[in-house]
Amino acid sequence: MAMVLAPRERQAGERRVALVPAMVKSYLQAGLQVVVETGAGKLAGFTDDAYREAGAKIARDMPWEEASLCLTIHGVESESIAALSPGAAVVGLLAPDSDAFPRDAYEKAQVRAFALERLPRISRAQSMDALSSQATAAGYRAALLAAEALPRFLPMLTTAAGTIRPARVLVIGTGVAGLQAIATIRRLGAVVEAYDVRTAAKEQVESLGARFIATGVGAEAEGGYARELTEEEKSQQAEILARHVATANALITTASVPGRPAPRIISKAMVESMAPGAVIVDLGASGGGNCELTKPGKTTVHAGITLVGPTNPASGVAYHASEMYARNGYNFVAPWFGKNGALNIPAGDEIYIASLVSGALPDAEASAGAQTEEEGSS
Repeated sequence: MAMVLAPRERQAGERRVALVPAMVKSYLQAGLQVVVETGAGKLAGFTDDAYREAGAKIARDMPWEEASLCLTIHGVESESIAALSPGAAVVGLLAPDSDAFPRDAYEKAQVRAFALERLPRISRAQSMDALSSQATAAGYRAALLAAEALPRFLPMLTTAAGTIRPARVLVIGTGVAGLQAIATIRRLGAVVEAYDVRTAAKEQVESLGARFIATGVGAEAEGGYARELTEEEKSQQAEILARHVATANALITTASVPGRPAPRIISKAMVESMAPGAVIVDLGASGGGNCELTKPGKTTVHAGITLVGPTNPASGVAYHASEMYARNGYNFVAPWFGKNGALNIPAGDEIYIASLVSGALPDAEASAGAQTEEEGSS
């Protein structure tokens, strides 16, 4: 019988957890044991008792050497990887392109590492797409951060003291996070403009009640992402965007290029063109920032403009972010579940080939043999 571990996240400021009590039953029904580290879900609002009631075992010292699968958000420390048995799997948003990724530890321990950010953009993988679910949480959180920092109302108000005009909010980047930010800001009553280098985003933006800014620059790339702009395109984009930035009361930037630093879109001059009291929330902060003045992980003020640089905005809505992430993780590993609580990773599946960043998948013959043996013993 395979064992699944859900350890507590160690990254500073992280409140999410990779497994929530509501999903424990799904693993138990597949014949797996579930062990959750003491306090793993506390910061997200999930108590140890809730996990126990769902059927999980709570452990202060994790039985790494007995585990077949470890569910995590940011990965686990090298010492824990070394304690895992050869062939075990770690699943999470592992940032395999970063210098902090412990590739040597995985290879030495012969542990498989699956990075959910490497999922192929195919329909079959949509229910596993942790990047999108967490971007939804990040976009929502960005809207709230902007509203909190802005020293004015967002909606139009008619009061005995006069009529208050609605705030003007500009959203740059209309992927999942950007669209959620637009939807949330619109629900709060502000007037919203939005821009994306992908001209195909215009219809989605307008469907949410926002106005799309056309700059004449289109940069669609494979997989629904945006390619990096040329210097000429950046100049054209900046010239048009500068006019809209100057009139915005709040600016939310969400632009990113997978595996690369966040594109610099907002210059110091653009920031200084905004009216005092304006706010910039930079969701590109973890990649260095879409704004050249952003300080990752900090809130600063420049020329009367408040710059917010959240590096883990999804953690700010940890309860629902964890719920969505836990479903993504379960959908990713569910095809591994065999009879009698065994785990058999499908050989030749493009989802697992693309997401495997350390270790090797079982070859097709070995996988078929294991399946035949399993069926014969049932």
